[in-house]
Amino acid sequence: MKASAFVYPWDVNGDPEAPARVADLGVAQVTLAAAYHSTRALTPRHPRHRVVTAEHAAVLYPPDTARWQGRTPRPYEAGDWAPGDAYGEAAAALADAGLDVHTWVVLAHNSRLGAEHPHTCVVNTYGDRYPWAPCVAQPATRAYLTDLAAEAAVRPGARGTELESLGWYGLAHLHAHDKIGGVGLGDAGQYLMSLCFCPDCRSGYDGRGLDPDELAAAVRAALEPVWRGAVPSDGGWPGVEKLLGEAKANATRAWRDDTARTLQETAVSAVRAAAPDGFQILLHADPVSYHCGANAGVDPAHILSVADGVVVPCTGGAGLLTPFAEQNRADSVLAANLTVVAGMGGSPHTLAADAARARDLGATELRLYHAGLASDGDLEAVRSALAGR
Repeated sequence: MKASAFVYPWDVNGDPEAPARVADLGVAQVTLAAAYHSTRALTPRHPRHRVVTAEHAAVLYPPDTARWQGRTPRPYEAGDWAPGDAYGEAAAALADAGLDVHTWVVLAHNSRLGAEHPHTCVVNTYGDRYPWAPCVAQPATRAYLTDLAAEAAVRPGARGTELESLGWYGLAHLHAHDKIGGVGLGDAGQYLMSLCFCPDCRSGYDGRGLDPDELAAAVRAALEPVWRGAVPSDGGWPGVEKLLGEAKANATRAWRDDTARTLQETAVSAVRAAAPDGFQILLHADPVSYHCGANAGVDPAHILSVADGVVVPCTGGAGLLTPFAEQNRADSVLAANLTVVAGMGGSPHTLAADAARARDLGATELRLYHAGLASDGDLEAVRSALAGR
């Protein structure tokens, strides 16, 4: 199977050996970050640094000033962690090493945007704002995400893109010194704590026949047993219906599903309009539509009719591939995303077996997270697995 390794520009720029090192893994492609959220990243082989701190979400190239003039929201440029056209510099070096370069674009995940423009955030039933989570129902945010997708995806020389966080983000989020794990929320509690009550979402609920004030009160009442530790034993969507009531639960899901689907359709169409012929568009996706996060919750049949395929999280098991495989068209890409950094919960030494299992469940390609973060030992295990040794 074709394999691609995720890479940041700062893994490559300033390290002349990096492109050949990635190519030597046996991958045909790299998925190179063009727009990314804040992070602190290890660079274990770089000759100039060992830790890179990306202080805020940013585009890693110079944004088009004409496109964004006078607009809010608009992309933030990177600081000294990715100066100038960091993406373009890294892409050229990787292409010179014989690798196909696809962009990696993070969309509805931006803590700086939420901090500076709080009205753009998801607002939970208690009135708490989630700065990392732009509300994808808001028209200005949808327009921003659509234009950002087109601009960041279609960089010079790129042969495709992978769009991450193109959907709802919710409560779950890796945050500095995180302290939200004290109460086990389960799937149902996570959903209720991720419901947005910003003005646009309140209007959306009203359009589905729900009084938004009554709904917010019902969500708070439904969560009270959760705060006391009574997580629904049935979990999943039945747990949401049990806590909130079937009619209310399904009406909120219908609003959110439609909001995410139409955004995905619009963003993918914008990328296609800006891209050359043959440009591949994949979404990082979860086959359960009410799930939130970097892997956007989608309806498998719908998303495979919109995009060229999906990138599916498979670390710890490849079962999430099955709903996509059941709907798959012959020309769709089903890429199994496997973490190969042992220190981040990955298993590079079982990559061959994990890839074979993913292939049996319908995967057509592999994504390896993450060539820049992995140790030398991890990379050697990847190299051996891809070589069939």
